[in-house]
Amino acid sequence: MNCTNAVAAYRLAFISAAVALFATVSAIAQVPHVEHVVLIGIDGLSPAGIHASNTPQFDELVKEGASTMHARAVMPTSSSPNWASMIMGAGPEQHGITSNDWQRDRFDIAPIDKGPEGIFPTIYGVLRRQRPEAIIGVFHDWDGYGRLVERESCETVEDANGPDDAMQRAIGFVHERKPTFTFVHLDHVDHAGHKSGWGSPEYVQAVEHADALIGQMRRALTDTGLAESTIVLVTADHGGKDKGHGGATMAEIEIPWIIAGPGVRRGHELTVPVNQYDTAATLVHIFGVQPPPSWIARPVLAAFAENQSPANP
Repeated sequence: MNCTNAVAAYRLAFISAAVALFATVSAIAQVPHVEHVVLIGIDGLSPAGIHASNTPQFDELVKEGASTMHARAVMPTSSSPNWASMIMGAGPEQHGITSNDWQRDRFDIAPIDKGPEGIFPTIYGVLRRQRPEAIIGVFHDWDGYGRLVERESCETVEDANGPDDAMQRAIGFVHERKPTFTFVHLDHVDHAGHKSGWGSPEYVQAVEHADALIGQMRRALTDTGLAESTIVLVTADHGGKDKGHGGATMAEIEIPWIIAGPGVRRGHELTVPVNQYDTAATLVHIFGVQPPPSWIARPVLAAFAENQSPANP
């Protein structure tokens, strides 16, 4: 075969592979009967904090869905690297957000990939580009969260004044827009840990407050008729030890991961590994969109009834 024919054959093979890949991507289907997702992230929430508290909403979600109290945060166990990993489907080694000092124009490690807004691709941008009709809202209690978001991909990104305000804004958005994807960030549990200590009475009270706020969102979903078509996912950025976090202990790195809604296995304790960045991949699976090649995350398929098998215990 001469050089010209070899190049032509290579191009034909490449085009055939591209067509096959496009067909595979196009065939991806979202989890049946799911039209909405609410992701609630609670800063500093540890599994021990849930176990020590009176949490009827957490208990109901665990009973109605799939969960683990042994999901893993990324290192370092600080807020920015973990919130970033949760929505970016990768770790600090890929997205480059290694501390709370990170800024878009000031960092030590460059991201290995960039989306249209100049930062590592997030679930917000992925969803917007592949499902342009999606309605997306972000409501965050910690002002530092806002810099991690591809803001142009969202209808609204709002910096709230405390956890109650964050949840009320999110509930108002649910009532008004019936959004495809809503993210709510609550910061007060982390504050209680830093001020009084993880596991302190004040920390337990903050966890119970978070539980009550989750109940408000769940009632809003029922009131708007969205509950039967909504998946609720609750997780955290990190745990804590004494009055801090950022270190390398199990108390700091283990986080809860609880998912419930249509298509999710009921009362199922997950035994497969769940990492911080797997939340983003799970959202991609739910919405039926394709993750960027730079993501290293895997969806938690064992959480879904359609994937119940001996391979997904």
